[in-house]
Amino acid sequence: MHKIKLSSFKLNCKTVEISGNTSTMSTAGKVIKCKAAVAWEPNKPLSIEEVEVAPPKAKEVRVKIISSGVCGSDNSALHEIIQTKFPVILGHEAIGVVESVGQGVTRVKPGDKVIPLFVPRCESCRGCKTPNSNLCEKFEFGFSTQSGLMEDGTSRFTCKGKPIYHYAGTSTFSEYTVVSDINIAKVDTHAPIEVCLIGCGFATGYGAAINTGPVTKGSTCAVFGLGGVGFSAIAGCKDAGAKRIIGVGSHKEKFPKAIQLGATECISPKDYDKPIHEVICEMTNGGVDFAIECAGRTETMMTALQSTYCANGVAVLLGVASPKDVLPLHPGLLLCGRSLKGSIFGGYKRDDVPQLVKDYMDKKINLDHLISKKLKLDQINEAFELINKGGGVRSILIY
Repeated sequence: MHKIKLSSFKLNCKTVEISGNTSTMSTAGKVIKCKAAVAWEPNKPLSIEEVEVAPPKAKEVRVKIISSGVCGSDNSALHEIIQTKFPVILGHEAIGVVESVGQGVTRVKPGDKVIPLFVPRCESCRGCKTPNSNLCEKFEFGFSTQSGLMEDGTSRFTCKGKPIYHYAGTSTFSEYTVVSDINIAKVDTHAPIEVCLIGCGFATGYGAAINTGPVTKGSTCAVFGLGGVGFSAIAGCKDAGAKRIIGVGSHKEKFPKAIQLGATECISPKDYDKPIHEVICEMTNGGVDFAIECAGRTETMMTALQSTYCANGVAVLLGVASPKDVLPLHPGLLLCGRSLKGSIFGGYKRDDVPQLVKDYMDKKINLDHLISKKLKLDQINEAFELINKGGGVRSILIY
């Protein structure tokens, strides 16, 4: 079979090449030293360190990361909104190449191009066996305290003699990472670096409209939060056939992009002296058919629900709130027919990921709207600063 060169990179000053599905590396079974962005403690800048990445154990895969998006959820973990143990290597939105596999791994092999997934697929729990669910019982993403460890209760990362915790089963802010084989999807050999964003931001927003709503043809929609997830939700609403899509956000410089992606209009809560849900209800004869919340604040979640039509409106929540936050929900908001839904990874399952990658490569979906900056790993704190300022859409790290 003709070998196709995927990538070339340096490891300990030796050039290593991955060709086709055959790895020529001699690192299998050995500890790899590489760079990673370590969060030693919450609310502090990440530190670029040399870490040691242990070989994968049974049912584990070690991956050379090619690119990784920097998501708002990583920022939430850094600021303890999502529960995370420190010190930790964050990151959950990436594409890479399998360097080596542990005993019993059959789904991927060295040389395969893969996307690590924060939503696993064990295929044996009740959630995996339920046709209308994509949530595996081994899912670990901060709604309760994360173990931050592999299934055997240990870490594969060490820095300065100290173990470093894993994050969301992926930890992609490292040149190499180790994931469970249930947290990985094999994708097309020629998949470009941009598809790292299918690992979270795009799939989460787009799928919320396409799968979770699901948004119907001719419907009216409101999308709250104009970041990468919100933009993807707008694109999903458009592709689902919504006739009216209202983008809601405070950063007006993002309005033109939202319109370009399919929003019919954009509004800012700062421009009104009344609650924004009242404005939306007045604009839409009583409320939208679908409201998608992408901000991660309980106030916005309630606003999204209140913006839907009382008889049959659907509100979909995507943002991750602190475990201490609660919704002050009166049952009357739901009694007449409204629905309140949550959505993880846009309702997509592991086996859907290769098709999403193919759709991008076939230009059926667009990821380019998400990318505002391409940075190196040692510039990662710049990406977090942009998130905190509400600037840009998505930064991706090129390793």
